[in-house]
Amino acid sequence: MKKTAALAVVLGIVLASFATVSSFAQGTILEQVLVKVNGEIVTKTELEQRQIAALRQKNPNLRPDSDEALRKALLEVTPQVIVDAVDELLIVQRGKELGFTMSNEQFNSILENIKKENKIESDEALQAALKQEGMTMADLRKQLERTSVSQRVQQTEVMAKLQVTDTELRSYYDAHTGEFATVPQVTLREITVNVPTTAQGINVAQDDAAKAKAEEVRAKIMAGEPFPRLAADYSDSGSKANGGLVGPLAKSDLSDELQQAIAGLKAGGVTPALRTTRGYQVIRIETLQDTTTKPFEEAKSEIADKIANQKRKVEFDKFLDKLRTDAIIDWKNDDLKKAYDIGVKTFRGTVTQ
Repeated sequence: MKKTAALAVVLGIVLASFATVSSFAQGTILEQVLVKVNGEIVTKTELEQRQIAALRQKNPNLRPDSDEALRKALLEVTPQVIVDAVDELLIVQRGKELGFTMSNEQFNSILENIKKENKIESDEALQAALKQEGMTMADLRKQLERTSVSQRVQQTEVMAKLQVTDTELRSYYDAHTGEFATVPQVTLREITVNVPTTAQGINVAQDDAAKAKAEEVRAKIMAGEPFPRLAADYSDSGSKANGGLVGPLAKSDLSDELQQAIAGLKAGGVTPALRTTRGYQVIRIETLQDTTTKPFEEAKSEIADKIANQKRKVEFDKFLDKLRTDAIIDWKNDDLKKAYDIGVKTFRGTVTQ
């Protein structure tokens, strides 16, 4: 049995647990209405599609080891799924009141982008891909229009009303200065001389020879010979292809031993030949960047975005709360309503006016 088919079977079990109201006439299953929102309906089929999408988004590789495990996973996502379904319907209804629609030109433009991004060459190929997902072109248009209208409503009813004052900007900056500090960084050049190892360990003569070679290279560096050329000629590290250049690196990412070795060095400073696990290494500091803090004027745009996002959540919750309060929501089953109430409290907390 295909995964989607298995989902459909268990979805039937899950919805049965909500005491669904299917009608049967001469062997034909009529579409179930789970809830009416201002007269518009959310059906069993729509809820199933949303549940499957939620499971795929949560875990694309979901492979429940039993129907019971799958049923549990579905029940876990249902509160948020039903909240999203009802809220989306409320927002789209508000969009219709404001006169928002999706024109044929807009729809066709989005279709072209979808085909381009997914390397689909024709409308027929797109329809075939939709069929594999259990969708029609009409379903896709409905989904895209909902998304478009919902975004326009949020822009008009929420985002356009957000204001951030200079006082708020300054207060945030003063309270979160650390967010605008850079991490101390260093860019290095390295030359590594490996010491061969055997089952018997390290040969002392080879170790001495590697150390002598590293010290010879360091002397050449101090005499002014080009580091990139010396790295190409002597280094056993892969960075030799780049003139020994490594970084920039956060200082905190360096080993404690290397941090100690470069402590006090400035740009252009060279370490002694350092013993490492691989052999001997000579390091030159290319650039150093200490901790700096972005000035307030440079950070204002970033801060405004942060504050606006925080306010957006609050204002969006208020907006949704008003839509819910003003709406006539007719539940066909108390258990599904309970799932919705749980979802509202958990995912979209009701805001007291």
